[in-house]
Amino acid sequence: MGVKSKAAAAIVVLLLFLGSLWIRGGLDYHWDSCLKGYNQVNTLYNSSEADGAEGPQVIEGCPGQTFQVSLLHSHLLAAPAYTSDVLMQPYLSSWDELVRFMEALGPMVGLISKEIESKTSIIRQLALLSEGNPEAELGPDIHSINSVGGEAGTKNDKEASQHAGAYHSVRSMIWVELNRGLVDFDHQTESGCRTLLRLHRALLWLKLFLEKLAETPAASRLRSPSELCREAYQSTLANHHTWFVRRAAELAFIAMPERGFFFRLVCVQNQGELNTVLNRVAQAIGEVYDRTQKALEENNMLDLP
Repeated sequence: MGVKSKAAAAIVVLLLFLGSLWIRGGLDYHWDSCLKGYNQVNTLYNSSEADGAEGPQVIEGCPGQTFQVSLLHSHLLAAPAYTSDVLMQPYLSSWDELVRFMEALGPMVGLISKEIESKTSIIRQLALLSEGNPEAELGPDIHSINSVGGEAGTKNDKEASQHAGAYHSVRSMIWVELNRGLVDFDHQTESGCRTLLRLHRALLWLKLFLEKLAETPAASRLRSPSELCREAYQSTLANHHTWFVRRAAELAFIAMPERGFFFRLVCVQNQGELNTVLNRVAQAIGEVYDRTQKALEENNMLDLP
């Protein structure tokens, strides 16, 4: 076997090894990345293809594709609720589409999605376990606790979610887990809040990557998706990862498809159309991210171990 063949084989073995750790959650401290899909019938947090699409479908679907940017956009639009909250069901549905997005980029990049798939599963399982538990129901002042949105806004939030379940929204989950002593600020636990923080960090990475992919620079040369994704990663998730995981992530980014693949993935013909679609998605992600950031920050949860 030649030197190049040995190097390629070593990279594949390394990524497969990391993938197995992501599946088991063994790199939980280090890789806080992305996602997979699920189907809703009438079970809590099982979403159908139409679930969460409360707003208009402003982006057209792509026939024959597993990843649907139109569904991702509609789930993101459905997630913001009340004055400063995020509904968990469309939030997790958004991650399901982002999993499909990652998996569409090839097996190397798709390995990254396993850790986020495990994260969304944790929150869904916690939600199912809390069903029928009277102690997990929201108190009357759920959205007024640690909220700076004003008396009128919190009153609307309170009335809208007074009878919702514990994992109905980001703020309801935070309130319930804090009051039940499920959040540990010093040690690692599988609380919904800690799990949400990991998803939250990964969402910023993807938002930044999509924004960079949508940029039209003054110079004629468009940078490669691989370069843009690596740059977005270095300014976000890399800050929470070890040297070993950062090197493995960059190996995965090398295998990312060229820009033309993204045209086909979201059913556009050129960079201008790609800019329009991705900017809409990034803007919707930004609204969800900012609301989640505010809720976590108000409860001192941005550094949960």
